[in-house]
Amino acid sequence: MVRAERNGRLFDAFKEKSVVAIGWPALGDLSDAKSRKAIGEALAKVYAGAKPQGQAMAAGQLHRFVNEISIGDMVVTYDPSRRVYLVGEISSAYRHDTSIDPEDTQVRSVRWDGEVSRDLLSVESRNSLGSISTLFRLSNDVAAELKKALSGNITTPAELSAPVAEAAEEDLFESMASRAHEFIKDKVNALSWSEMQDLVAGLLRSLGYKTRVSDAGPDQGKDIVASPDGFGFEAPRIVVEVKHRKGSMGAPDLRNFIAGRHDLDKGLYVSTGGFTREARYEAERARIPTAQMDLDDLVKSLLEQYDKLDLETQQLIPLKCIFIPAWS
Repeated sequence: MVRAERNGRLFDAFKEKSVVAIGWPALGDLSDAKSRKAIGEALAKVYAGAKPQGQAMAAGQLHRFVNEISIGDMVVTYDPSRRVYLVGEISSAYRHDTSIDPEDTQVRSVRWDGEVSRDLLSVESRNSLGSISTLFRLSNDVAAELKKALSGNITTPAELSAPVAEAAEEDLFESMASRAHEFIKDKVNALSWSEMQDLVAGLLRSLGYKTRVSDAGPDQGKDIVASPDGFGFEAPRIVVEVKHRKGSMGAPDLRNFIAGRHDLDKGLYVSTGGFTREARYEAERARIPTAQMDLDDLVKSLLEQYDKLDLETQQLIPLKCIFIPAWS
């Protein structure tokens, strides 16, 4: 697994440019660093202020990426907004390349084979793939399950009897939070369309708005209207479209939504399948303020507002708060 940053920032670049990449750009070209010790010494010199534990973790990941990964090895990256794993094979030796991203300059070329929905994987595999590490080795069971799903041999979530190995070298508490976040996304994604609409309306109510939710059927591009008075007369009037499907929303979808709005409206477009790059650009240049919310954004807002949600909304996604010792 090579993460495209924690929020999937580089996923599109990885896919379009057929690469995976990791950071530590100040190290420059590591082609001559043939051992973990050599990489560790370079890190200690260039990133002198970093904690020793962090430097050791970075040295291990860089050594694996630069020296241990081989051409033909299976590689996976993840898009958290669309909840899909991109699966392929390493197709080149390591190289230093600043053209992919200025912060992620350690690069390997990849031949991508296709995408696998997180929904098709067993709970054990989802848990293993939830590691927060930038780079880690997958267990054989997880790799086999991904290959089966990629070939179409899995159409419903599989069950694994054998436990999968946890990824090493990560902060335990941050890992727990990251995995919990992904499992909450799984729960939210499993809601029906009407439940998803009710969840978004409940989130807006927790922010102080009153909401009117459209009945099922043709809605002229609006599922929810939120405003201080509940009727849409009092500003701000927020018109919300909720799309609960796997496919990403494109620029035409955003244009159609924006075209039906009044000049003083505010727009909120919720898509659990995410948005294309063109759709995000369309929202940025829209004639009215238009916010986009993918599944990851929705869950982050849900967690921020959870204590303020009404009981009806909380019952859609029941969550329990736990306390762990603060890491100083």
